[in-house]
Amino acid sequence: MSNYPSNKKFFSEIVELLHSAKQNVIRTVNQTMVFTYFEIGRMIVEEEQDGKKRAAYGKQIIKQLSKVLISEFGKGFSERNIEQMRQFYLVYSKSQTLSADFKKIPQTSSAESKLVKQQTMSTKFKLSWSHYLKLMRIEDENERAFYEIESF
Repeated sequence: MSNYPSNKKFFSEIVELLHSAKQNVIRTVNQTMVFTYFEIGRMIVEEEQDGKKRAAYGKQIIKQLSKVLISEFGKGFSERNIEQMRQFYLVYSKSQTLSADFKKIPQTSSAESKLVKQQTMSTKFKLSWSHYLKLMRIEDENERAFYEIESF
């Protein structure tokens, strides 16, 4: 680079652009993961008869799902983690009225519907999964919302 001292600004701009792109990729991956975990939670709750808790049946679903996901994707899908995804859906489907947002989405193909849902969710979920795990411990919805806003 010493041969190109006049291009220092140019090189800096390229480096800055790449750093920015990297941050955008990380943010997108985090939002996609959070959306995916929300959807997994939704699917579990719906499978448990519209969210009515049937402990024995629900525990079996989570246990079996954990085994399937671990064999397919490796660690990260323990029963505890899957239960947290279920809890995430239960907490955030109520507090942010996401279900109402989804009812406004026109009925299209499954893939199109999921894409629209994901775009809707990306505007709702801006924090990382680890942040939501901590926030879910807060029972008071107003207090939880305060910390969500303060995290930006």
